[in-house]
Amino acid sequence: MLALLHTSPVHIPVFEALRDEDAPDLELRHLVHEQLLSRARELGPDAVTGDVRSALAEAVAQGADAVLCTCSTIGGIAEAAAASLGVPVLRVDRPMAAAAVAHGHRIAVVATVASTLEPTAELIREEAGDRPLTLRTVLAEDAWQHFESGDADAYFAEIARAVDALTDVDVVVLAQASMAPAAARTTTEVPVLSSPRPGLRAAAAVVG
Repeated sequence: MLALLHTSPVHIPVFEALRDEDAPDLELRHLVHEQLLSRARELGPDAVTGDVRSALAEAVAQGADAVLCTCSTIGGIAEAAAASLGVPVLRVDRPMAAAAVAHGHRIAVVATVASTLEPTAELIREEAGDRPLTLRTVLAEDAWQHFESGDADAYFAEIARAVDALTDVDVVVLAQASMAPAAARTTTEVPVLSSPRPGLRAAAAVVG
């Protein structure tokens, strides 16, 4: 069984649909802790370390063979807690970051919450290793209000607008799982990567 740690319930149907398409025999269990993101945005990701570990321990207690954290802001904290839990803990955006550095060295990270930018940028730097890297971070600051109000069309439109305004990049990374559908709305000629599908595939491979 794969447990998924979410900070919004909107992710549940997304990952259920991806499971049905890519790994129909995989059992999923969803844990939603919205306050983790709100507190991390206000106080910084380190402020929720203890709560993230508690949420992960809850997943293990419920029988999880692995846990996938779908929130990029707290993904690094979740991943670091794996050693004390006894099961693999994956961050949904790591496969996306690996794919980004394979596409080229000029990478733009687009996010809709500021707290996600640095964790995602740091992950890409980690995946790049010694390879040359020109990294830009862009906040689509008008988008998040639409997410919070439930206006998905406006949310994705703002993200697509921010992506299409980018120049001189080899690849664009959508930092948050909630942003994934915006990729289909962009007109840019460079790849626009999102995390849900590659992240779930990697977690499914770990569970076996």
